[in-house]
Amino acid sequence: MIRKAQREDLPVILDIYAHARRFMAEQGNASQWAGGYPPRELLEEDIEKGRLYAVEREGRVCGAFAFIIGPDVTYARIEQGAWLSEGEYGTIHRVAGDGTAHGLLREIAAFCWERIPHLRIDTHADNRVMQHLILENDFQRCGIIYVQDGSPRIAYEKL
Repeated sequence: MIRKAQREDLPVILDIYAHARRFMAEQGNASQWAGGYPPRELLEEDIEKGRLYAVEREGRVCGAFAFIIGPDVTYARIEQGAWLSEGEYGTIHRVAGDGTAHGLLREIAAFCWERIPHLRIDTHADNRVMQHLILENDFQRCGIIYVQDGSPRIAYEKL
C-alpha cells in the first residue's frame, strides 16, 4: 500500500534513507546521496507539501519516495538526448527501501502511472542497481540532466 507520508513516519523514513545510503555505498555508489541526503528539512517540506509517500507492507513502512506532478527545474535542460514528450509529467524522486521489501519501484511506478501516464525519473551513473530497475519498469533512457548541485544524472521517461 502506498500513502502520503505523515510527520510520525519521519523517524522510520530517516532510517530507510540511511539504509539506502549504506546500500548504495556498498554497491560502489557512495557519492549520490553523500552528506546525509536527503536532509530531514527536505523530507519535512515534502511531507508538508504532500509530495512524500510511504510504502507500507504488512502495516510497516518499508519504503519512501517523492512524487511531484508538474515541471521540474532540473529537467528543463537535457543533454546527450531528448525527452520523448514535453507534455505534463510526474517526477519520481528519492526512491528508497529498507532492504526487506522487493518490487518497490514496480509498485511506486504503477502508483504514479495511475495519477499521470507520463513519468520521469533520474539516477546517478554509479547507481547500477537503480538503472537496471528503471529500465525493467519500461522507462527509456533519454539523456543527461543536472541536479541542483550541478552533478549529472541519467534521465529516463515513460509514456
